[in-house]
Amino acid sequence: MTAFASAALAAPASAVEAPVIVPLQGLEPVLPMDAPEVATGVPVPMPGAPTGFQKGLGSLPDVALPSVPFTGTLPKTVVDAPLPEVLRGSEPGRALFATPHSEMAAATPGAVLGNPVVAPEGNGLDGLPDLAAPRVGLLPPMVSGALDSQLGVAPEAR
Repeated sequence: MTAFASAALAAPASAVEAPVIVPLQGLEPVLPMDAPEVATGVPVPMPGAPTGFQKGLGSLPDVALPSVPFTGTLPKTVVDAPLPEVLRGSEPGRALFATPHSEMAAATPGAVLGNPVVAPEGNGLDGLPDLAAPRVGLLPPMVSGALDSQLGVAPEAR
């Protein structure tokens, strides 16, 4: 019981992100301005239990390959780029693009296979199931979430 409790507490703690700062300083010699700054992170998706299994009464389940859900948090992303000086002596400022942390959910594709046998229809063969035409289908992948991006211009910090 203690092992299950510690595993349950460790799962949310392991759902962290690795910070990433994109090094763009090498562009400064070829750009007529400071290089933009890009800071983000790498999300760690957490897999869930497969969905779609159904309990059947004496029959096979309809879902042959279930979808596996993943949840995670997209990291905060900030792009801070200086605006070029268009007019001499003007203060152009900086362009800021930011997306806050946002919850995302996804699911892998799955497959559905219809039962090869159906319940007896009572047409003379008492109690024997009938054969059914093969039915195969695919469950599409799924991604859901909401991004709340913000774009603006900020005055130059001194």
